[in-house]
Parts: sequence; structure tokens; C-alpha cells
Amino acid sequence: MTIASLSGLVMVVGIVITLILGFPIGLSIGFSSAAAVMVILPFDKAMITAAMRMFTGANSFSLLAIPFFILAGNLMNSGGIAKRLIGCAQLVAHRLPGSLAQTNIVANMLFGAISGSGVAAASAMGSILGPLEREKGYSDEYSAAVNIASGPTGMMIPPSNIMIVYTTVASGVSVAAMFMAGYIPGLLWGVACMVVAGVMAKKRGYVETQHISMKESLKILWEGIPSLMMIVIVIGGILNGVFTATEGSAIAVVYAFVLSLIYKNLDLKMLPKMLLDSVKTTAVVEFLVCVSSIMSWVMSYAKIPQLISQGLLGISSNPVVILLIMNVILLVVGTFMDPTPAVLIFTPIFLPIVQTWGMHPVHFGLMMVMNLCVGTLTPPVGAILFAGCRIGNVSIQQVIRLLIPFFIAVTVCLLLVTFVPVLSLGIPQALALC
Repeated sequence: MTIASLSGLVMVVGIVITLILGFPIGLSIGFSSAAAVMVILPFDKAMITAAMRMFTGANSFSLLAIPFFILAGNLMNSGGIAKRLIGCAQLVAHRLPGSLAQTNIVANMLFGAISGSGVAAASAMGSILGPLEREKGYSDEYSAAVNIASGPTGMMIPPSNIMIVYTTVASGVSVAAMFMAGYIPGLLWGVACMVVAGVMAKKRGYVETQHISMKESLKILWEGIPSLMMIVIVIGGILNGVFTATEGSAIAVVYAFVLSLIYKNLDLKMLPKMLLDSVKTTAVVEFLVCVSSIMSWVMSYAKIPQLISQGLLGISSNPVVILLIMNVILLVVGTFMDPTPAVLIFTPIFLPIVQTWGMHPVHFGLMMVMNLCVGTLTPPVGAILFAGCRIGNVSIQQVIRLLIPFFIAVTVCLLLVTFVPVLSLGIPQALALC
């Protein structure tokens, strides 16, 4: 066995064993990758190489956007902006069956379109709309299922933290192109959830609609426009080249902070806790990026991507078959792994394969992100599933049965995104971004 093969074996076996033993995914990747580097190089050089790879992985201007978008989301949740977004969502969904549940879905899309976090969207909207739905007679499990199923739209509709991570691995892909590519798939996911929620609402008798007068509509819109303007300012500024995505994320923080002060909903005593929470979340993401950079170096040395590519192409040379296999693999991986490490691990493996037949990296990125978003809704590590159940005061067993129709609808959307490139590439190509 060659040194390259041995290093790859040490890393793969190490990751599997440490995960079985219950290690956090970051430590599992870090320890196993460092051990593999020591197979290739002497101890002193191995440690220097590992440290250099970690620094190189984290030394990305694009990654600076993540802590700012996380902080912007925290400010929105505490500063009254989330409530104004819910008001705007009501204007869209108030005449649909299960109007409060439909409002939840639209609100998740709007909140995610500013914060870039599905967990933050589901937590904020569930905590505000959940009690209102209970008062109207909606069951807790139905309300939680709708909130959970629509939460991942915040990971696809820009800005999206996971898309920023993808662009750091898929060299040459611009953040702006990925952001614009996420609109149609994200809206497709949201509309699919609205259809399923509406059908379920009719079956359960939640068919009441809300009446909002013209005067109330104008008042809600007037109060909500400043919150909605954050989307226009951040995304519009990025597209027009006024500032980069990273600079836009900092502007989002300033805008959210000032707006929260104007709304007089922000408790300044909570700022230290918000900053600490944002730092903790950012630290997890950055650490995963660092250790995954070591792993990528070992994978390249051991030629693991080439071996997997040969294996997949040995099964079939048909792009449709290979994409279906990749979808299945990513769906399974997503149930056991958070999206960030999954993107860092599988992008360098799968992207070169799909590029052999000309699949655009942006199109592949959306397919991968959408697959991994499904994993946030499933046990054992579904972050949005657990957050939604906790906010809705229901058990996973109560919710999972109601989530099945949503899974079916989302899977159809995933197949459309996979095999209809224009759904991902239409907007960025029209804007000459890719």
C-alpha cells in the first residue's frame, strides 16, 4: 500500500471511528486529518502543514460575511423587525386556507431573505405565530410542521451563509451568482409548502381567512417597508457593485441596529448576549472550515476524489443516473451531518465529476444546498427540526408524520432544480453573473 493510500485510509477510518465514539464533527475531521498528515510527513512538518492549511482555509474575505449576517438575524429577532415582516407576510397569505400557517411560511421566506439562517427564521416565526395559531384552534403539531418545513427557505433565498461557504470551496464561483441563483429554488420550496399546508388545512377544517381592511393594509405596509428595504439595500448594493457581499453583511448589521432603535424594541442590555451568541455560531463554522481545509489537502494527496469519480463513472456514464446517485448520497449524508461540513467535504469530491459533462458550478451548488437543506428537517441532527419542535412544544414523533407530505413536495422541487438548469441559472445568467 502506498503512503497516499494509507493516509486516505487513516483519515476515513479515523472519521468513522471518532463519529461512532460521539466526537463532534469538527474534532472528528480535525484529529483524523492531522493523523493522516503525520502518515505523509514527519511530525514537525505535519503540524506546520496542518496549521498552514487551517490558516489558509479561514483566510477568506467572503467568510467574514457569516458573523455579520448571523448578528443581523439576532438583531432582527430582538428589535421588532421580525414582527413587521410577519405583518407583511399576512398581506400575502391572509386569504389562503390556514391563513396563519401560510403567513408563517411567507414570513420564514422574508426573514431568511435577510438573516440567511433557517434555524433563526423558524425560531423567530414559531415563537411569535405559534401562540396565535393555538388561539385559532390549530393543532400544535400542524403549526410546528408547517414552520419546520418552510424554515430551510432561509438557507436558499439570499443572503445564505451556506452558499458563502460553498463559494469558498468551489473556486471561481461568485457569491453574487450563488445568491441570485437561490431565489427561484427558494421560492419553489416555499410555494410547495404553501400548497401542502393549504391542502392539510382544508382537511383539518382550518379554512378561516383573515380580513384586513385597506386602512390596516396600508398601515402594515408602511410599518414594514423599512424592514423590507434591508433586502433591497443589501442585495441591490451587491448586484450593482456598490459593495461586496461581506461589506453588505456589515451594512445589514448597522441597518438592523438603527432600525431596532427606531422601533424602540431593542434592549441594549441584551447586546452582549447577542454578540456572544453570534461569536459562538461563527466559531463553529470557522472551525469546520479550518479542519476541512486539512482534510481537503489529504484528500487531494490521496487522490480520493479521483477514486470516487472513477467509481461513479464505473456504475454509469449517464449524467442523469450519476446525478440521481449524488442526490441520494447527499440526502443520506444530510440526515447525519450539518450542511456546513457536508459542503466542505463533498464539494471537492462531486464538483469535478459534474464538470466533466459541463454542469455549471452554480447549478451544482444549488442542487447540493437544497439536498442538505432537507437534512435539516430530519433526525438525528436536523437543526431546524429540533428548533421547531422546541419552539412549538411538540415531540419529534408528533411532527414527523405530518412532515411526510412536505418531504414529498420538496423532493419534487429538488428533482426540478437538479434537472432543469434554468431554475438555478436563469437569474444569474440574465444579470451576467455567470
